[in-house]
Amino acid sequence: MKVVIPLAGYGTRLRPHTYTRPKPLINIAGKPVLGHLLDKLSTLDISEYIFIVGYLGDQIEEYITEHQHVPAKYVVQQEMLGQSHAIYLAREHLTTDEPVFVVFGDHIFETNFDLIKDGKHEAVIYVKEVDDPQRYGVVMLDNNRHIVKVVEKAAQPPTNLAVIGLYYINSGRKLIDAIDRQIKDNKKTKNEYYIADALQNLIDSGMKFDIEAVSDWLDCGSPELVLEANRYLLSQGGKDNSHQLHFDNVIVIPPVRIDPSCRIQNSVVGPYVSIAAGCKIEWSIVRDSIVGEDAEIQNTLLESSLVGQDAFVKGQFTSFNVGDSSSVRFS
Repeated sequence: MKVVIPLAGYGTRLRPHTYTRPKPLINIAGKPVLGHLLDKLSTLDISEYIFIVGYLGDQIEEYITEHQHVPAKYVVQQEMLGQSHAIYLAREHLTTDEPVFVVFGDHIFETNFDLIKDGKHEAVIYVKEVDDPQRYGVVMLDNNRHIVKVVEKAAQPPTNLAVIGLYYINSGRKLIDAIDRQIKDNKKTKNEYYIADALQNLIDSGMKFDIEAVSDWLDCGSPELVLEANRYLLSQGGKDNSHQLHFDNVIVIPPVRIDPSCRIQNSVVGPYVSIAAGCKIEWSIVRDSIVGEDAEIQNTLLESSLVGQDAFVKGQFTSFNVGDSSSVRFS
């Protein structure tokens, strides 16, 4: 099975952090969002990863090469024409009936991939019941719980089964053919080629689509959502390392993820704090926050905040959002 991961977006809701790094490399609970995603996919039998990159794509390629060691191909998306367009750019790698798994790379989710692993299904769309389905694409089911329609961000959604950006098709060639028909027919939603229309082409041609629910699903598209994902991941087993930390005159309130290279003194850290390598924190209280590599925090009360790499923060704050290599002082 091949995996296609579109990663070319600009991540505008996460500025200023995405001015200097792509959204998939935003750190959450000690690891980039993309790293958490690839950890989850490592339980599957994957022959090749195809990364659709664009904005700051060289950083993504460098991260994959240095940290992940997976069989990878890279395709550049220069124009943002929609989800289907991104996948279509990988068509030269999807010419056979080898299965393909399309995974949009800005979410944290929990599932066992049972329907993919059993190898008995033509297609699977992963879903989650939501309270606000008008924000998402949703699926409609028949009496056998097969998908009969995929509806993209309707004002009056017919169901609350939201699609979450995970799509398994048992033939890469058939998916590309469906997208090719979509583009030739110029089927767009809000002037973009959404994958919902390509999937509907496959459904209408007779392909049986099943659903598999995820137990948890978190978007990572804004500072507030990144902090929510950080809280979620730190609450899961194996992420909190508070029991391994030893600092002078420091109170650590779990769960936290703090790189051992950090220098912290005379401070209170936690709960729900991730601090990357090389940081220095003095005379501060930090909670519910993410602090990037080599940042320095002094005499600060920091809560519900994102602090970028190499940033310097000094003074009294409550909630703060500062990008890489920034210096902010309040007296």
